[in-house]
Amino acid sequence: MNAYKEAIEYLYTRLPMFTRDGASAFKKDLDNTIRLCNALDNPQQKFKTLHIAGTNGKGSTSHMLAAILAEAGYKTGLYTSPHLLDFRERIRVNGAMCEKQFVTDFVQTHKELIEDVQPSFFEITVAMAFDYFERRKVDIAVIEVGLGGRLDSTNIIQPVLSVITNIGFDHMNLLGNTLGEIASEKAGIIKENIPVVISEYAVETAAVFLDKAHAEAAPIQFASQVYQTKALGVDQDFLNIEAIDGHGTVDHYQLDLKGSYQVKNLAGVLLTVDELRKQGFEISPLHVHEALKKVQSTTGIQGRWQQLSKDPFVICDTGHNEDGIHEVIKNLNATRYDKLHFVIGAMRDKDLSHMLPYLPKDAVYYFSAPDMPRAMPADLLRQEAVTFDLYGEEFASVQKAFAAAKAAYKKGDLIFVGGSNFVVAEVLAEIDKKL
Repeated sequence: MNAYKEAIEYLYTRLPMFTRDGASAFKKDLDNTIRLCNALDNPQQKFKTLHIAGTNGKGSTSHMLAAILAEAGYKTGLYTSPHLLDFRERIRVNGAMCEKQFVTDFVQTHKELIEDVQPSFFEITVAMAFDYFERRKVDIAVIEVGLGGRLDSTNIIQPVLSVITNIGFDHMNLLGNTLGEIASEKAGIIKENIPVVISEYAVETAAVFLDKAHAEAAPIQFASQVYQTKALGVDQDFLNIEAIDGHGTVDHYQLDLKGSYQVKNLAGVLLTVDELRKQGFEISPLHVHEALKKVQSTTGIQGRWQQLSKDPFVICDTGHNEDGIHEVIKNLNATRYDKLHFVIGAMRDKDLSHMLPYLPKDAVYYFSAPDMPRAMPADLLRQEAVTFDLYGEEFASVQKAFAAAKAAYKKGDLIFVGGSNFVVAEVLAEIDKKL
């Protein structure tokens, strides 16, 4: 058996994994990550970092900032989760995934440490990423929080800047049942004397961030109070956004990430760039403009209102909580089509009352379950959906649901794939196999 495949299977099967096991895999302290990084001689202390948290938007924001820093000439690490097709998507330098040999060597070299510490899958991948970035001598690494913030494994870094994007309802069983409680967990990445950018001012959460920043003497700004951003329209290649800064200066940006939610994310990205410049990073306006036009090709990001084909017309999006679904609906409403074919799946622990009521009732649904223990069975998802007047058939797999949608498709229709990262991942894998 291939040594890399063995290493990956060891990580998947030996260690508790949130995407497979759910809440039982979430470790509510930083002890394991600290032990792992101590054993690795604390690589995270040997390069600069940006720390990105939030309910929605943190992935897009992380990828945009990584693209901008790389465009400006900085050797830039990027740690994100979950991956969609390849484990190595989680650990990149200037857009290139870490080498298979590195993963193999890391697991083989540190197997005794892993067996001793008994970390979760996420804890070991965080330590692996830090080790890789130190070995590659990155100038800076953009580190995306996995879940929450305060107790997330990434929260052992001392970043040059912290960024918190949109706050919404997700993972309430772990983070709290109110926006204030969830915001408090996200605010856990705010550290003493380290500036923090909050992408969006919201009455329900602002006080939480202000109080935490005051307690830590951390300079704080809300990007939506500094930058006014609005969409000017979407063409075949770009989402066009107008941004007006606090001095009234107007600028226009073209983003290859075309989801409407990028309008909010861009304000946070622009203010973060301003803050990085204050710290001596040389990032020109041209660097920002050019980077935003090619985030996908620079960083490899997938699944953010991504068009997979023109005929059949297929779009996917990984939005899966209430705010994410609202943005999906906004994008669907702005897209022309005759009939909507919706390929959908969800996780067992997902509160469907925060998703199903908002989905279009005139769509044809193809209910499916990703190939993982945490997935909600397709028949249960269909039964739940019927109570919200959403109708369609159930299928034994995501692949069969997607095939049925394509078979029913007629020119002028739209096939949308979503509801879960893992539904999108399986469709991407299906398409990837045929390329």
